[in-house]
Amino acid sequence: MKKVLQISIAVLLLTSGLRVSAQEEFIEPPSQFLTKIPFTQLTGGIVILQAKLGDFPDTLNFILDTGSSGISLDSTTADFLKLKPVATNKTIRGIAGIHTVPFLYRQRIHFPGLTIDSLDIHVNDYAILTSVYGERIDGIIGYSVLSRYVLKIDYDSMKIQFFTRGTFRYPRGGYLLKPSLNTLPSNGARVRDAVTINTRFLMDIGAGVCVMFSRDFMQDSSLLGRKRKLLTKEGEGVGGKIDMYISVIREVKLGPYKFHSVPVYIFDDDFNVTSYPNLAGLIGNDLLRRFNVILNYDKHEIYITPNSHFDEPFDYAYSGIELYMVDGYIVVGDVAKGSPAEAAGILEGDIVVAINKNFNQNLNQMKIALQQANERIKIIIRRNGLLHDYDFKIKTIL
Repeated sequence: MKKVLQISIAVLLLTSGLRVSAQEEFIEPPSQFLTKIPFTQLTGGIVILQAKLGDFPDTLNFILDTGSSGISLDSTTADFLKLKPVATNKTIRGIAGIHTVPFLYRQRIHFPGLTIDSLDIHVNDYAILTSVYGERIDGIIGYSVLSRYVLKIDYDSMKIQFFTRGTFRYPRGGYLLKPSLNTLPSNGARVRDAVTINTRFLMDIGAGVCVMFSRDFMQDSSLLGRKRKLLTKEGEGVGGKIDMYISVIREVKLGPYKFHSVPVYIFDDDFNVTSYPNLAGLIGNDLLRRFNVILNYDKHEIYITPNSHFDEPFDYAYSGIELYMVDGYIVVGDVAKGSPAEAAGILEGDIVVAINKNFNQNLNQMKIALQQANERIKIIIRRNGLLHDYDFKIKTIL
């Protein structure tokens, strides 16, 4: 019996040893820091990264976009670089249309300290984005890059850190979201106005809004009270321009974090971007930029930590005009019916010379000047070669 017992213990110890070794063999290595790069922001919190493509020396501007399932290059940029994309039958879908796109296969992009290769880049026309932001937009970086790394986006330092995939230790003081993720992340949130609803949204860092709802969701949910007035507005996205409505809802709750009196847009989702009823709409970067964000697609995790922008006021201003950069000029786009701008006499196609004595032809600054709810502004425009002064009070959507 004694001998049998000794053998049994020896076998047990050997088996235990094998189990420990097997566990150690499959432990995932920790994530490793790769590089840190700066970024800039445009209106709505849009994040712009600079990178180089292949062996070309010029630095290009890319929008960081969790609402993109790939990586893309502007068609004009591709022509300038003398790149010849291959025609395909693949399509991309945006809020304003569906397009068949050609591809550039097995490409490389270079960030400071990091080269990413074997990228299949689709080519699309982003002239509308360049005119909206007044900055050259050469492309969009989405899932094809985001899925390869852990990204830490710090809106306080305006830096993005890239890490390898692996076990990652999140900082204290934040909240872990567990989004559904195929190529685009969607997560639950609670919205409250006339009723309270728990629903799902696309988490879209590439959208310069707080929240967008599809009209189908709004009609079916009765989220807004019947007496709530909707103001018309023009929006832009992949595919072109669309008409939208703007309003405010009482509360948006993401994880444990609540935001009150949140500006929202409502659009006709004719191209089924939200796949309603799967999603009610999207949460954009004018809300998400209020957190420092860690994207960990490998683990289907997004970690959010409130930052110094968390309590910044939302933009409630409503002038009724859209501004675009066209051929080096700031031009008035759509003028909403019944808006302060229409009442003042401003017309689509007017060239903006100055707003409030600011003659600096910086589109971003001009747009900020229009974000002064309940304030009077003075705008100088050029029409048919003549200068005109207009003075009107910007409304509030509250």
